[in-house]
Amino acid sequence: MKQLTVVPILIALLVTIPAHAVEKASEQRLDEVVQRGSHVMPFVLEETTHVFSKTAKGGVQQVIVKDPANVEQIKLIREHLTKISDEFKQGNFSNPAKIHGDTMPGLDELRKAKPNQIDIVYKELPNGAEINYSTDSPILINAIHQWFDAQLSDHARHAISGHSNHQMHK
Repeated sequence: MKQLTVVPILIALLVTIPAHAVEKASEQRLDEVVQRGSHVMPFVLEETTHVFSKTAKGGVQQVIVKDPANVEQIKLIREHLTKISDEFKQGNFSNPAKIHGDTMPGLDELRKAKPNQIDIVYKELPNGAEINYSTDSPILINAIHQWFDAQLSDHARHAISGHSNHQMHK
């Protein structure tokens, strides 16, 4: 009988305890990131959304347009994500450093990854593109998660955390 009363209490606690959310950067930092990003990303941030979905093996980064009819922005997203996925495969993470700084969480570990230690796969989406990052290295999985959290914080006006299509247990 005691066990039956514990279950509703646990459910109530789980519902009322907020999920871990990434803290938004200061308004000044958000402005700086938009400014620096405009020199690296060819698409218009205001017309797009970044979606960062953590997975058990790493994560999925998507950039999608807000208006699916905006074919010019879709083209620019695809060009940029193709370019950076090729750079990342070579261990070149200079573009994120240009936007977020050299001390961006997770970036140092990602730069130290050996060739092919992180599987980086580019894919076109109907409304943009995505890059899937996966690895068996717990250190690199953690680095990808830290890197995603830093991007969510710095791109708070233009980014969301996503989990619906890329659950942690896949």
